[in-house]
Amino acid sequence: MVVDYQKIDLFGKSFIQKVVLKPPFQFAFPVADQACFLYMLKGEMHYQFDEDSVEIPTNHSLLLNCVHSGRQIQESKSNGNGEVVIVTFHREILKKIYQKELPFVLQQSNKASNQSSGTMNNDFLIQKYVEGLLFYFENPSLVHEEILILKLKEIILLLSQTQDAYIVQVILSQLFSPITYTFRQVIEENIFSQISVGELAQKTNLSVSSFKREFKKLYNDSPANYIKTERLKRAAELLLISDNRITDIAFDCGFNDLANFTKSFHDKYGTTPSNYRTTILR
Repeated sequence: MVVDYQKIDLFGKSFIQKVVLKPPFQFAFPVADQACFLYMLKGEMHYQFDEDSVEIPTNHSLLLNCVHSGRQIQESKSNGNGEVVIVTFHREILKKIYQKELPFVLQQSNKASNQSSGTMNNDFLIQKYVEGLLFYFENPSLVHEEILILKLKEIILLLSQTQDAYIVQVILSQLFSPITYTFRQVIEENIFSQISVGELAQKTNLSVSSFKREFKKLYNDSPANYIKTERLKRAAELLLISDNRITDIAFDCGFNDLANFTKSFHDKYGTTPSNYRTTILR
């Protein structure tokens, strides 16, 4: 149930919204050429997609490409009202304010990913930005076009400087480069990155359970086993054709722990990486 709703428009389109929701509540996202930044000002929200869900606590946020329908937020465990601030990114408005060249965060990423949503951790500067937006809801007479343009550019700059900047780029760039990669393309492009199965599932825009089912159909193996096998095969090749340190090879093949790499390599090839290199080349 919506208790209070306020919004500020830019160029005739919804730019900033402030929504107070009383449990039980549910908010569905429209299908449009836009992306949304949702900041949980009070309470917690429950973001549901496919078969998975994510809890967004107070002072945390969610970035979402709203082109994908069927996504919604609901109330979480909190018994009190939920308060959400929503900043909407419209493709045509972004083109208008960045006439010469789009900033890097809006340009297509060089990594294959279909990820359309991502949670943002509590960030002090983002929090202060949202507090600044509340001032304009309390003082609507001070709102004018130039200020709103600056606030739009500011949030894009702040998001591009967070620790989640790569995810931000993937999601926002879809507004201008709506490329959809095949399941196999996403896997092959990211298989040697230091990435978990859960993160890989996000890049395919699927829940972990759906991802595992699709992976099994395509590769006839579990993601964890297939990925480890391919990484070890590549490591074995690099040990023979390069002079790189074993630590560097392990890192380049997606292992972030040398001890784990050495054990996994020994389990598969019956010897350590260093012995494998010297024995085969002898």
